[in-house]
Amino acid sequence: MEKRISGTTGLFTLLGSPVGHSGSPAMYNFSFQHQGLDYAYMAFDVKKDQMPQAIDALRLFKVRGSNVTMPCKTVAATLVDDLSPAAKIIGAINVIVNDNGKLTGHITDGIGFVRNLKEHGVDVAGKKLVVIGAGGAATALQVQSALDGAKAIAIFNQDDEFYANAEQTQAKIKEAKPDVDVQVYPLADQAKLKAEIESADILVNATIVGMKPLDGQSLIDPSFLRPDLVVADTVYNPLKTKLIEDAEAIGCVTAPGKGMLLWQGAAAYTLFTGKDMPTDEYQAYEAKQAAAQH
Repeated sequence: MEKRISGTTGLFTLLGSPVGHSGSPAMYNFSFQHQGLDYAYMAFDVKKDQMPQAIDALRLFKVRGSNVTMPCKTVAATLVDDLSPAAKIIGAINVIVNDNGKLTGHITDGIGFVRNLKEHGVDVAGKKLVVIGAGGAATALQVQSALDGAKAIAIFNQDDEFYANAEQTQAKIKEAKPDVDVQVYPLADQAKLKAEIESADILVNATIVGMKPLDGQSLIDPSFLRPDLVVADTVYNPLKTKLIEDAEAIGCVTAPGKGMLLWQGAAAYTLFTGKDMPTDEYQAYEAKQAAAQH
C-alpha cells in the first residue's frame, strides 16, 4: 500500500453510518490498483447532522468523489450544487462527483437494479413491475424503471411513514413520465397483491425482509409465484433470500441483490473515473478471497 499512496494520490470516500461492514473500499481499491489509477478509497463514519461539515471537507480536501450511504442520502441531496435527472426526482443521492469544487449528486441504485436484470436477460422496457417497499432503494429502482420505459409499476408498502413516500414517488413519476401507470396499495391487502402479481412481469422485494436477522422470511406467499415471473431482490446478504429460493424452486428467472450492489458500484466507478469497472476481475478476486476463508 505504501508504494501506491503518494503525494498526488486522489481520494474517494464513503460517507454514512455505520460503514465498517461496507464492501466498497475493497471493491474500489482493487479496481484502482488493477487499472493503475493513482486513487485511494476510504470509509468515514458520518452521522446525518454531520453531513454539512463532511460536504465542506470534500471541497476543502479536493476529494475526487464520494459514495453516500444510509442515513445520509436525502440530506446529502440538499447540500450539493447540482443533481442528475433521477436524483432530482428521487430527492436522494448515493454518489457525489467533485468537478473542481462543483459537487454533482447522482443516484446509481436504480441503474444497478436495471443492469442486474439485463445481466439476467430481462429488460424493464414495456414491462409491469410489482415492487414491495418504498424506502431509498425502492424509490430509486421505481424511478429508474419508469425512466427506462417500464409500462406500469404497482407499489405495495405497509401503512407506515414510508407509505406517504410511495405516494410522493407516484406523483413524481406521473410528472416526469406521465405514460407510466403507477399505483400504490397497502401491503396488508393480500388479495390485491396476489391479483397485481398475476398480471406482472417482474416482482421485486425492496425491503429488508430476507436480510439478517430477518433471513428465512419473505413477504410473498409462494403460491403467488409462477414460473414465467421474473423475481428480483435488493437484499444481498444472504446471497439468496427466501423469496429468491422460493422463486428458483418453481423455475423463475431470478436476480438476487448481490448483482444490483455490484452494478450500482460499477455505475458510480464510471462517474468517478470515466472508465468501466473491472467487474469480472473483481468478482474472480472476491470468489478467491471467499474460498480462502472457508
